Amino acid sequence: MSVAALVPAAGRGERLGGDVCKALREVRGEPLVVHAVRSLQASTDVALVVIAAPAGHVDRFEAVLGAAGSGSRGAGRLRPVWLVVSGAETRQGSVARALAALSCADDVEIVLVHDAARCLVPVEVVRRVVAAVRAGADAVVPVVPLVDTVKQVDGDQITATIDRDRLRQVQTPQGFRRDVLVRAYAAAGAHQAGDDAGLVERIGGNVRVVAGHAEAFKVTGPLDLLVADAVLRTRTP
Repeated sequence: MSVAALVPAAGRGERLGGDVCKALREVRGEPLVVHAVRSLQASTDVALVVIAAPAGHVDRFEAVLGAAGSGSRGAGRLRPVWLVVSGAETRQGSVARALAALSCADDVEIVLVHDAARCLVPVEVVRRVVAAVRAGADAVVPVVPLVDTVKQVDGDQITATIDRDRLRQVQTPQGFRRDVLVRAYAAAGAHQAGDDAGLVERIGGNVRVVAGHAEAFKVTGPLDLLVADAVLRTRTP
């Protein structure tokens, strides 16, 4: 089963600040989107990566990805099996456009959807997700346990303490049988789900979980950039 990965990267990243779109913010001299594509390509399962860039920035994304593929990073170079399309105002809209771009790849049977902001996802997480879809799941979500106590509140009053043992924090890439994801998006209409697996849940699909990883965290604010820098330092020979 051939695998393609979709990377919605059209968000502005207002919480991160700066004067460039979030996916082009740099960690150790390279944009988040380059790190994200490299992480996906580290799994030989992934044959194609489709990136949904902000409208009007397709050329800029193609330039930074092209530079990462022609530079002198040795094994860290990007393979030239990526495509950039114009994204939408919403993440869900960007995924829909990237999914439509797979019309050029009829052999793809498994689709991963991965946030550019989770740029350091370890390769073993990608492989676990792909393996679980190949084993028969309609959709697969990597998750990690919650480490903090969770409270339910009403205004400034605590109304309950939630049992966190059955709760999980969701990461990406999420994996899908292509036909199931296409059906889920067709049925979504104007509904905006919290994640892509939520759309599959709406149509009654079989959604499984696999173990995620702490390094698949989402770069959201300035502190996360520092953490990402520290993680990359530990990976540099």
